[in-house]
Parts: sequence; C-alpha cells; structure tokens
Amino acid sequence: MSRTIGFLVYPDFQILDATGPVAAFEIAARYSPGAYSLVFLSRDGGMVTSSSGLAVATTALAAAPALDTLLVAGGDSAWTAARCPDILAFVRDTAKTARRVASVCSGTYVLAEAGLLDGRRATTHWSRTRDIQKRYPAIRLEPDRIFVQDGPIWSSAGITAGIDLSLALIGADEGEAVARRTAQQLVVYYRRPGGQSQFSALIDLKTQRFDTLLAWARENLSEALSVEQLAEKAAMSPRNFARLFAAETGVTPAKAVERLRVEAARALLDSQPLQVEDVALETGFGDPERMRRAFIRAFGQPPQALRRGRSAAPGRSA
Repeated sequence: MSRTIGFLVYPDFQILDATGPVAAFEIAARYSPGAYSLVFLSRDGGMVTSSSGLAVATTALAAAPALDTLLVAGGDSAWTAARCPDILAFVRDTAKTARRVASVCSGTYVLAEAGLLDGRRATTHWSRTRDIQKRYPAIRLEPDRIFVQDGPIWSSAGITAGIDLSLALIGADEGEAVARRTAQQLVVYYRRPGGQSQFSALIDLKTQRFDTLLAWARENLSEALSVEQLAEKAAMSPRNFARLFAAETGVTPAKAVERLRVEAARALLDSQPLQVEDVALETGFGDPERMRRAFIRAFGQPPQALRRGRSAAPGRSA
C-alpha cells in the first residue's frame, strides 16, 4: 500500500526541514518499493523559494491528493504561514482525514495556530520554546525533546530532528529493519529516541581540553568515573585535574559525570522497556535512589514520574 506524504512549505521555509524528511522517505521506498509517494505542497503551487534561495516545485493546496501524512516544514517565516487562513483551513481539514500530521522545528506554529496541539504534548526548536509557551498556553510543551508523539500529532525540534521523526514514522509503517537500513544509507545515528535531549551535556560543558575525556566517560558510564580515574585518563594529578576541569567547564568532575549519566538514563527510560533499577545500573548510578536524587536535581521529578507522564500520554507507542 502506497502512502502519500505531503510536505507543506511556504516562502522562506528552511529547506532541510523539508528535504531531510523527504530523503528519509525516498530512501525507505527503495527498500520497500511502493511504500511512499511524496509531494511538496504550498498555498498557490508553483516554485516556492526557501530561505537559502533554493526553490522547490509544489502542488497547490486546492489540488492536493488525499494524504496519509502531512508534514509542515519550519523556517523563519513559519509565523507568517501560521496566520494564512488558507493554510490553516487546509491543515485542519487534513487532520480530519489523514492518519497523522507532523511538524518540524517552527512548523509547530502552524499546528498550534490550527488548534491541533491544544491539550497535547509537543516540542519545537529550543529557540522558539518561550514564544510558543506564551502564545499557546494550552500546549503541553516539552522543550527538551527531539520529537514527541501525542496520538496522531507529531512534532520535532530543528532540522536533523526531522530526520529522527521521519525514521520513527518509517519504523512504524514499514518495520524497524527498513528504518535501520534507511538510517544507514543516510549515515545518521539509528536512531535517537524522541526522549533524547535537544541539548548534549558534552556541548553544554563547553570544553576543548577535556572533550576527548568526556566522550570516553559517556561511553563508559558503568565504570566508577572517580576524580582519580578521570585524572589518570587525562594524565594529570587528581588535584590539578579537578582544579583545571572546574575552571574550564564551570562544574566539578563529579557534577559533569552526573549530567552525562542523567542524560543517558533519561534517554533509556524513554526508549527502552527497562526497569528503573536496570537503568540505574547501566548508567553507573549503582542504585535507584542515587539516580532518583540526580533526576530531582536535574528535572525536578523522579524518573518514575517522567516515565509515567509519557506512558500515560494518548497514542503513545509501546
């Protein structure tokens, strides 16, 4: 069965918000012939120019085929698109008949203005979070997520997160094997869970001197990762290491390791059917109570509450 995927664009859209997902679905169709047909859509049809100056040929909304999935691209002009009556009417009507509707990055504005996100969980690019929270208080915004599914409505953060969302849709449609092969062809990580943070602890720590050390630590979270062990890995004395690390990153080595562990644990809780005790062991916390205290410091909630919040959401996949 061929599924028609529509990509809604508008003048000055972000081209990768659309072409990243297009590439994912196009490659998936190589491994599952006939699975998808793809169409660019715009209000009036014809050539639509992106913010980069590149243009794509589109079909007018009035001539759009019946869609299985509608994906709305983001861009600096998303708010302008979200105030277009023709676009909003099309999105609302499509939501009544399509199997699912999704947005990439600031495409969230269009879904929000159409009323599709009221009372639902959603995400968007981190730079748009505050404005969307202010404009649409009825949305249960999760600003630190890569993508979010709430029933038939999906939303994602910027650019590459649109590929993560697309791989999740492909996996749901055609199976994990096709999604995995698609990711391999795209040469992207297979595949970041939606619950993974938009922010990486390795980036937030803003260190060059110790970036290799922290990357090693993230791959070895089950080890103790004491100051002494880290200092030995860095070929420094523990005292000198601790002093230089704090001066460069702004946090102690122990706090940096905790951030890496919390980040990894949250991703596992969101994407894997593991017990909290198993996650605590796998990420080096050792016991659930230690992990619980770290989660409360980081998120204000224990891990069980975060997992319950997601599992209770309408339409959440098992």
